[in-house]
Amino acid sequence: MIQRFQTDWFLFIIAAGLALFGSMMVYSASAMIAQRETQGASQFTYFNKQITFTVAGIAAMWVVSRFDYRIIERAAFVYGLLLLTVVLLCLVYAFPEINGARRWIRAGGFSLQPSELAKISLPVFLAYRLSDVEAKVGDLKSSVLPCLAVLAILGGLVFFEPDLGTTLVLCAVFAVMYFAAGAPILHIASLAGLMAIAGFAAVIVTPWRVERFMAFLDPFAHSDDAGYQVVQSLYALGSGGVFGEGFAKGQQKLFYLPYPYSDFIFSVIGEEWGLIGTLGVVFVFGLFLWRGTRASVGAADRFGMLLGIGLVTGIIVQALFNISVVTSLLPAKGIPLPFVSYGGSSVVVTMIAAGIILSISRVSDERPVRAGDDRVFRRKGRVGAAGK
Repeated sequence: MIQRFQTDWFLFIIAAGLALFGSMMVYSASAMIAQRETQGASQFTYFNKQITFTVAGIAAMWVVSRFDYRIIERAAFVYGLLLLTVVLLCLVYAFPEINGARRWIRAGGFSLQPSELAKISLPVFLAYRLSDVEAKVGDLKSSVLPCLAVLAILGGLVFFEPDLGTTLVLCAVFAVMYFAAGAPILHIASLAGLMAIAGFAAVIVTPWRVERFMAFLDPFAHSDDAGYQVVQSLYALGSGGVFGEGFAKGQQKLFYLPYPYSDFIFSVIGEEWGLIGTLGVVFVFGLFLWRGTRASVGAADRFGMLLGIGLVTGIIVQALFNISVVTSLLPAKGIPLPFVSYGGSSVVVTMIAAGIILSISRVSDERPVRAGDDRVFRRKGRVGAAGK
């Protein structure tokens, strides 16, 4: 028996709070840069855009959360979204490069980053396909190859922009969802091995990625070139100490740290809010992981469970990648911090993903009952053991 529950306002507040905090930090990180770019006319250029997209994203999250997520489980919607994403990813190659990459579609003052949409379309397709072939998750023809083909298309288009960071996020989403669907461990290990080999090859065949990797091993030895961003990031984090310099009082954002309002905004948080602030942000993402996973596991059907897990994985893995780069735990990849970093496409799409998770949380199946040592769930009128 399907039960409907109220919106998970705790999860809603977590997502909205992160986004609003992000807008505040975008102002702090970009004010002087905006003032220089406008020749002193305004320090609110980036903030005004970010707060506008944040408010729009919160509204979109609330609207999406009010819909029944099961309307997504239609072939026309799934394949239509997938086709739209592929078309937009192809269109980016028609626009000029920005900082050596083709990641944006620009028209006048409007810009769109289609790779953000791929973070929703891939989980939607995988949830649809893997729930449709529930009894044949390990079957090569009906399950593995179609899912790998979609990952290869989306991941390949994103990779050649180039955007290795987002490609790795998509691969992580695929691996976690495939595991959650009940795939054999041997399949998971084989796919993980192939992805690791492909990632290693992507690094060694590209000179500038090799340079970044060498800078990662010893950033201070490359502080004048490939290691410059990470070194400045570490300076910012170190100077913040435990309690930070205070809001808007950071120094590294003043033309030392590149892109302090986007990829390296976590460094600004560390400098101005200290260790307490950075741990607070990590803790809030942990709360998001908890509530999102809770909603996914309690979904009314297999599709909702897999979709929720995929969306939560994408957001959390991206956050881990960003924080790891900023703290020099991983080589630089140019990936934003979800909810927080500057970028309209990133904020709105992430908020929509949160809205879908909220929609999943509003519809729950019957509570699990125990039968021996197994947890039994009733999904779509079938009975199956969890963890099967």
